[in-house]
Amino acid sequence: MGNYVEDYDYGYDHHLTVKKWEPVLVTPAEETKKGIYFLSNVDEDETLVRTIYCYQHKKTNDDHGPSEVIKNALSKVLVHYYPLAGRLVTTADEGRLAVDCTGEGVLFVEAEANCTLGSVDFSRPDAETRGKLVYEIPGVKSIFEIPPLMIQVTKFKCGGFVLGVSFNHLTADGQAAMEFINSWAETARGLPLSVQPYLDRTLLKARNPLKIEYHHAEYDVLEDKSTPRNNKEETIYDYIYINEQMIQKLKRQIAAEIHGPSPPGPAVRLCSSYVALSAFAWRARAKALKMAADQETRILLVKFS
Repeated sequence: MGNYVEDYDYGYDHHLTVKKWEPVLVTPAEETKKGIYFLSNVDEDETLVRTIYCYQHKKTNDDHGPSEVIKNALSKVLVHYYPLAGRLVTTADEGRLAVDCTGEGVLFVEAEANCTLGSVDFSRPDAETRGKLVYEIPGVKSIFEIPPLMIQVTKFKCGGFVLGVSFNHLTADGQAAMEFINSWAETARGLPLSVQPYLDRTLLKARNPLKIEYHHAEYDVLEDKSTPRNNKEETIYDYIYINEQMIQKLKRQIAAEIHGPSPPGPAVRLCSSYVALSAFAWRARAKALKMAADQETRILLVKFS
């Protein structure tokens, strides 16, 4: 498996220590299409989205650990999702962000933890814990130095494992990323893909010459009417657990603001849970940042299917 290249121990209560081996490249199992893969204006978000997936140990007669199964399935599924095995570039003619489908492969790292899955509180992951379970290339200075997809498989003492995924948002939004994960899981089980990826993004190319027929308010520059925030104030990150009763209470509060203080009758349709939680979180953030009452704001939501 190679030599240890990293050894983390941050001294938290769970004392999670992760040893990572040298990364390797997993290439598509078959020859794939080469060339420049078009990215539309909608795709131009260079955010690295990092997620972890926890799997408990399930003993089988052929129990050789998860890494080889996952790696082999990744190689096979990349035949269908070949742009993920390429590299980010800028086009010579327009200077646009694009993916060069070189087939170089996905960065894959095997790792081992010093404890069991049950000894780590995954319900409240912190940045340090995530850093142990999702691989990051040290010392990079440009997004072009980072492959579109990086994978880390961390095996725990109990036999369970954590799949750490780093996705460049340029190549997949939330729904597309989950479709890839599901397709990968199906491949690992020897099943055909239930959803075939549609990779042609040229449908989203702007017309030449440009023809703007609608006003897109989401791209307007908003006037900042609020008092500048004191950058010395510490930002505190936390998780809020919201159950069904709390969601229903939020919906009734929204209905009361719209229809009056009396309890909404059966004819009043309450808003969706998605809208209620979004409004609650955004209003709370606006208050925390002490925004002016007439400050226009914009909220961007990431929705996973």
